[in-house]
Amino acid sequence: MTKGVLRVIGRLWPVPAVLVLWELITRGAELPAFPPPSRIAAAMYTMWLTGPAERLWLSDAALTNIPASVGRLLAGWALAGVAGVTLGVALGRSPLLFRFADPLIQFARAIPPPMLLPFFMALFAIGPRMQINVIAFGIVWPILINACEGARHVDRQHLDAATVFGLRGRERLFRIILPSAMPKIFAGLRVSLSLALILMVISELVGSTDGIGFQLLDAQRSYDLAGVWGSIVLLGALGYAFNAAFLAVERRVLSWHRSARQPA
Repeated sequence: MTKGVLRVIGRLWPVPAVLVLWELITRGAELPAFPPPSRIAAAMYTMWLTGPAERLWLSDAALTNIPASVGRLLAGWALAGVAGVTLGVALGRSPLLFRFADPLIQFARAIPPPMLLPFFMALFAIGPRMQINVIAFGIVWPILINACEGARHVDRQHLDAATVFGLRGRERLFRIILPSAMPKIFAGLRVSLSLALILMVISELVGSTDGIGFQLLDAQRSYDLAGVWGSIVLLGALGYAFNAAFLAVERRVLSWHRSARQPA
């Protein structure tokens, strides 16, 4: 227990050091665009922690904007995950289908998702459906490509063993192909999770009435620079939390993969 606490302290000690340095520099320079961390913390407290005790002091803005943004992010990520893994595995196991679809995939993934916002607004109208689909379209490509690569490069000996034991169809897919592709799939899912956070904010900057991106834009329009920085800090904290949670799940699900790679 003590070693674990010391390890965490050893990893996080740069954070307070940077905050102290930031505070001293910004107070000395007095730059309006770069408020000190103490002002940013005060703005975050005012925006999100001024509610009653029975709601854990969460304000109306916190209960409205943060769950809305997180819900859209996770919905878009889940939609992209299902579509990317399904199509990627299918392409990876079919050389003919891969040769046909690869140019289309390379073309589509090169299009910047923010440039397609008008298209998605016309297709789905402004609202959560549009935002979720923007997120899903923008992040599906690393999942699809990694799933395809993982499915294409299954160990030939594993496939031969499956043939010897008479594994066909669904059994072959779930016992051989998906486990072999899983490390690549998780790599794609992790990259897409960080991209989803960016696209969540971008999608909420256009015609949205709630969400962290909307609150950031509202603070910018009000010239509340501390509020803008507070929203940015919140996004960074969410990104860190999502990544930590994903790594914990990945370590648990892929524990067999790490054990297999360790020398005897």
